Amino acid sequence: MAQRWESDLDEDLQDVDLNLAIGTYGQNGIYEDAQPRIDEATLLAVQQQMAQQAAFSVVPDVVKRFIVHFHQAVLDNNLAEITVAYESGWNKLTEKYYQKTEWPEAEVIAPLVNDDQIFLILYRELYYRHVYSRLQPDIDDRFHSYENSCELFNYLLNSDGPVALQLPEQWLWDIIDEFIYQFQSFCVWRTKVKSKTAEELQLLADAGQVWSSYSVLNVLYSLIQKSKIHENIAAVQEGKSAEEIAEIVGEYGVRPLYRMLGYFSIIGLLRVHSLLGDFTLALKVMEGVELNQKSPFTRVTACHVTTYYYVGFCYIMLRRYTDAIRTFVSILNFILRMRQYHTRSYQYDQINKTADRMYALYAICNALSPSRLDDNISNIVKERYGEQFAKMSKGEEGIPAFEELFIHACPKFINANPPPYEDPDLLATYIEEPPVEPAQRHLGLFLSEVRAQAPVPTLRSFLKLYTSLDASKLANFLDADEEEMVQQLMVMKQASRSVSRVEGEKSLLDGQTIPTSDLDFVIDENMVHIAESTVGRRYAGWFIRNTEHAQRVYDTVKNAPLPPKSGSASTQQHHQQQQQGSAPPKSAGQKVAWGGVKVN
Repeated sequence: MAQRWESDLDEDLQDVDLNLAIGTYGQNGIYEDAQPRIDEATLLAVQQQMAQQAAFSVVPDVVKRFIVHFHQAVLDNNLAEITVAYESGWNKLTEKYYQKTEWPEAEVIAPLVNDDQIFLILYRELYYRHVYSRLQPDIDDRFHSYENSCELFNYLLNSDGPVALQLPEQWLWDIIDEFIYQFQSFCVWRTKVKSKTAEELQLLADAGQVWSSYSVLNVLYSLIQKSKIHENIAAVQEGKSAEEIAEIVGEYGVRPLYRMLGYFSIIGLLRVHSLLGDFTLALKVMEGVELNQKSPFTRVTACHVTTYYYVGFCYIMLRRYTDAIRTFVSILNFILRMRQYHTRSYQYDQINKTADRMYALYAICNALSPSRLDDNISNIVKERYGEQFAKMSKGEEGIPAFEELFIHACPKFINANPPPYEDPDLLATYIEEPPVEPAQRHLGLFLSEVRAQAPVPTLRSFLKLYTSLDASKLANFLDADEEEMVQQLMVMKQASRSVSRVEGEKSLLDGQTIPTSDLDFVIDENMVHIAESTVGRRYAGWFIRNTEHAQRVYDTVKNAPLPPKSGSASTQQHHQQQQQGSAPPKSAGQKVAWGGVKVN
């Protein structure tokens, strides 16, 4: 036994530097020089290990049990358990223990999951999302979240084959959504040069491709290409069988993980290109994606709302206000119908904020292209933005109202290129003469269109009063000469036409030029002839509202207390009167039912 113990000990010591382990204590009789010098990296590693042990000891037991359970659900690909842990467990524990602090770092909880690197990547994704949403990320958080995202997408895209991992659709959307949000947040933070410390300036100078537009777009396009999602969408629309679709999309596209990541990446590209200011390309990447209630993106409410918000905003910037109004009305009605469901969603606040921004954009569209599409939405808009809405119809006076609503409702645009951190001279010039912020640049482009249409509301108000009008008289009304008046009429004519989608078109960019105003006119020599088309009453909405009212009245009557039963005090009194010969006098004529014909 002793020999075996010694042999085991020898084997354990084969890889150990005995000189380092035993040291040179007492050699040469010099104590100071004989002390073993511990490598600084080793010392830091020991200190880090001790800190992790201390951090692990303070993690609540319920959190430890949750992480173990969560890890096991991921290992088993148990979608039901993963969904409960992701949507319920994580958020409840966050509210209870980590409202204002970070979750334990991945290295701290690693022993609980047997150092499973894939689970730790997913855990870090949740960890950094919590930091961005509840806390204030520092530069290390921003760099490390990018590194973790790269590790996750490298695992999904560069493995030997499709990975066996399965995640709920809500989580898959959140991965793409958070990836783009962190990119957007980094770009906004990166442009604020004056607030940076010397260390941050150096790190940004050496950052290279960290959160670059190229790397983000590369991830999204790679997921689309790997999943063959465009081919999948086309095959489904052509009505091909499941076997034919599987053959078309290959081994990656048949897996729900890759299929949904590819699909959500299309929505992600819509968002990124909108943030970069390329609105035509943003709608172009949505080629084939149908905006209806049967599309896959509607299964995740946050994705549904995001898609319609960015599509509607792109239409505004392309001056297609009718399409924008139609888009906003569709999603805002959906949110109103699903309000009770949203209160149970952890993204309820974000959905409400996005909806509020869309009401503001709807107000802008309706001011630039008056239309009557939905009374419910219009009433809500007037309640929230009635003051701005009234100002926007006053021509030049309404410009500040347009500016206020646009800044409130537009996305947080980003610069594709970072400041020149690597060149101190160029950076100094950048600080002295900073470029125009993206939001202000897009605001300027938008307001140029608004100013061009500024005379239209005033001109429209005069034309609505007449069926024909002398040109000189109209010019006097406008305090302008006839040539300037004709220019304003041409601006109004141009503003009353727009490219609009026709039902059945697959591309969001396709459409036909249609009139968007109920007021039209022609100029015949010195006379302006006006024709106004009247819009018939929308009986469907009227019947729906009154049917709902009738249903409420019926429910109230149905739930009211029953009338007194026979044998009550009033009935007994009636019988007593009959027995005493003092029955009440009968009414003249025959008693008839309500609504019947009275017979004398």
